[in-house]
Amino acid sequence: MRRVRVVVEGRVQGVLFRESARRRAAELGVRGFVRNLPDGRVEAVFEGSERAVDDAVYFMRKGPPLADVKGVEELPERPTGEFSSFRVR
Repeated sequence: MRRVRVVVEGRVQGVLFRESARRRAAELGVRGFVRNLPDGRVEAVFEGSERAVDDAVYFMRKGPPLADVKGVEELPERPTGEFSSFRVR
């Protein structure tokens, strides 16, 4: 089990980033959340198998077609098992 917090900057709001991340997480079986931050960045927490979380983070580095990702901060965290699904907040 792996958990990581990801903060993405660039043109990442208003381009379906959160919904695209939710769909990808659902495909991968990853739990957690994604949300917009007040400063224009997007934050996500992914928890699941190591491979699934790696794939989710890889998606965040590219984003959906209309996004322009300029930077990604990846912060490992201790898995908690608190999530039952992946949600947009």
